[in-house]
Amino acid sequence: MAQLVIRPPAEADIDAAFAWYEGRSIGLGVDFLRCVDAGFGAVAESPLAFPVVHRRVRRSLLRRFPYAVFYVAEGERAEILAVTHTSRHPRRWRQRA
Repeated sequence: MAQLVIRPPAEADIDAAFAWYEGRSIGLGVDFLRCVDAGFGAVAESPLAFPVVHRRVRRSLLRRFPYAVFYVAEGERAEILAVTHTSRHPRRWRQRA
């Protein structure tokens, strides 16, 4: 199992999405966080199982919510770069790689 390191910009992505979903319906933000946790768990369990989408950056899609986790896997460590909506322009997360 890989150690996850979540960069501050990725944490900010999660916080913003949580606030948006929670503002739409109480409890929906919590559901979003559960999906993020499940996505992080999948990355930690098998970091090389997800496709490379840009240079060394890999992408794991969340279930239920249209979000993707972008990360770099290095040995026993996976560094989370961004958690962004799938309709966002790739430039947003590519700047962080």
